[in-house]
Amino acid sequence: MQSPNGNQMAGNDSSQPVNRRIERLSLHLNPVPRPLALESGDADHLLQMVVCARTKKLEVNKEQLSSYMRGKHREIQDKVFEFFNSRPDLQTPIEISKDEHRELCMRQLFGLVREAGIRPFRYIVEDPAKYFAILEAVGSVDMSLGIKMGVQYSLWGGTVLNLGTKKHRDKYFDGIDSLEYPGCFAMTELHHGSNVQGLQTIATFDPISDEFIIDTPNDGAIKWWIGNAAVHGKFATVFAKLILPTHDSKGVSDMGVHAFIVPIRDLKTHETLPGIEIHDCGHKVGLNGVDNGALRFRSVRIPRDNLLNRFGDVSRDGKYVSSLPTINKRFAATLGELVGGRVGLAYASVGVLKIAGTIAIRYSLLRQQFGPPKQPEVSILDYQSQQHKLMPMLASTYAFHFATKYLVEKYSEMKKTHDDQLVGDVHALSAGLKSYVTSYTAKSLSICREACGGHGYAAVNRFGTLRNDHDIFQTFEGDNTVLLQQVAADLLKQYKEKFQGGTLAVTWNYLRESMSAYLSQPNPVTARWEGEDHLRDPTFQLDAFRYRTSRLLQSVAVRLRKHSKTLGSFGAWNRCLNHLLTLAESHIESVILAKFIEAVQNCPDASAQAALKLVCDLYALDHIWNDIGTYRNVDYVAPNKAKAIHKLTEYLSFQVRNIARELVDGFDLPDHVTRAPIAMQSEAYAQYTQYVGF
Repeated sequence: MQSPNGNQMAGNDSSQPVNRRIERLSLHLNPVPRPLALESGDADHLLQMVVCARTKKLEVNKEQLSSYMRGKHREIQDKVFEFFNSRPDLQTPIEISKDEHRELCMRQLFGLVREAGIRPFRYIVEDPAKYFAILEAVGSVDMSLGIKMGVQYSLWGGTVLNLGTKKHRDKYFDGIDSLEYPGCFAMTELHHGSNVQGLQTIATFDPISDEFIIDTPNDGAIKWWIGNAAVHGKFATVFAKLILPTHDSKGVSDMGVHAFIVPIRDLKTHETLPGIEIHDCGHKVGLNGVDNGALRFRSVRIPRDNLLNRFGDVSRDGKYVSSLPTINKRFAATLGELVGGRVGLAYASVGVLKIAGTIAIRYSLLRQQFGPPKQPEVSILDYQSQQHKLMPMLASTYAFHFATKYLVEKYSEMKKTHDDQLVGDVHALSAGLKSYVTSYTAKSLSICREACGGHGYAAVNRFGTLRNDHDIFQTFEGDNTVLLQQVAADLLKQYKEKFQGGTLAVTWNYLRESMSAYLSQPNPVTARWEGEDHLRDPTFQLDAFRYRTSRLLQSVAVRLRKHSKTLGSFGAWNRCLNHLLTLAESHIESVILAKFIEAVQNCPDASAQAALKLVCDLYALDHIWNDIGTYRNVDYVAPNKAKAIHKLTEYLSFQVRNIARELVDGFDLPDHVTRAPIAMQSEAYAQYTQYVGF
């Protein structure tokens, strides 16, 4: 039998009351502070609590923490920051029209590539992690610029590299790299976004002229929301159904969705080419520096060589050739090569969360309000309500940082090895993290704005722009609800594989044990353990996360089987959809925690490691507490343990508050990057008043 700290205990169950009594007495001697209700007369209690918490403040080596966080690509990010800081003419003003913003965004991209000498396209192949580091830094300057860069290099350029062959790379690489060939990624249609296999644009092969004819058969097939199309793009990767004429009774043969390079504007005159109709999608909620447009094709002819033919080709005599035997396999291979966009969005979303959290926390440390009678006012971050808003969010930001860093590492490995198992693993992980992180960031941006009160509403303090620009992250590169369903489907596939003796992919390894150990009857002894050592033990925390995922997986599998008998597979899936989404989120939270725990253990500096351990514990226990009903319903956590988790979570929030300044400093975002006056590290109010003209 084990004690709460994991050591073996002698004796039998009769010793438990004695041990619990000792544990309770130790709590009386070293009490965990109770949560504070900020009601009338509680200010003195608050101040005492703050003083108590501050006496146990960790000493954090900020330089070591920052070095560990930013890693080996710190230099290239600093180069991006320094370039734009040195060029005020390339900094985005608070008030700017749509058309002006678009032109500025293009100048910013030209400045980055041609003046600063940073060539992101080359890193897509050579060092994807470096590319994503540049993307995060560029997005910190202006999110529109980050997206425009992603469209040019990750989407338009990425399709040429990943879906084309050597002839395409030889022809287009230098022009894409230098911005001589600005391009678009024309996948989404007016009637089809997430259902890519349902796209209606067609590319019919003409064997007489050896060309493909691109057509928009109806208004629903108009390419919509195409970045770079409205103003700057000269090429487009167009996703369309490849149609081959046949001599049988069908007349044509649909080979499924393929990608084609289609010139849309003249390289010299920039005039729209014949047969192509381009319209501006207009002003958007955010990202107005990106020129989204709509494209219609009327019998546009392109050479046969413009088919991006890595996974399927058409010979001169009109025969289709592919190493992959079915439409579904070719489609899966095509989409598998496009996951880099999701990886980039997840990574960039964490960058947005870092900026917003830095602004909100620095302001919360600066702003003082109320306090004990005849005493100085206290920082608003000393209030429990403010800590409740911001400290778990800060913990999540750190957790997401390490999870998305892991995702980038796996993606880089996948691009080098092309290992089939890694491809599937990265596809599921990128879908889950992109969905989970961007949804969390979107909610957190509103929380940060509210936490800064009226000053958070000033455009100069950036929350409005950050919120509006980031909001679409939840939709493009895969709608978040659709992506979570993909994760749930993969989990169910792995669940089935488990019982058929198949091999589990890397991400799902813990399910090997979960079907036995995690789903066994909860131990009534451990369900009552409430000591701090036990609750802060990463083994307990990770087991709790994985136990919840395993139960959700087992129960949804049973429900799907039951409902399929009467509703069919589609009806059963829809009937269990909320359950499936919860399952996917639970799994992603388990992965995030596992990567955070690993990062804590691998941190080489003792003080930085102690800070990260504190933040990791808050992340884990806050999530357990937020879903405590699930654990209580299955007796995984007894009432006394639930109460102890709640108390410890609040205490950890106080502790994290005490090093909040050091933790946001660990992101190493200089004032010229955060740019919000209320977040300046010195003379914040003076700079704020100067901005409005005093």
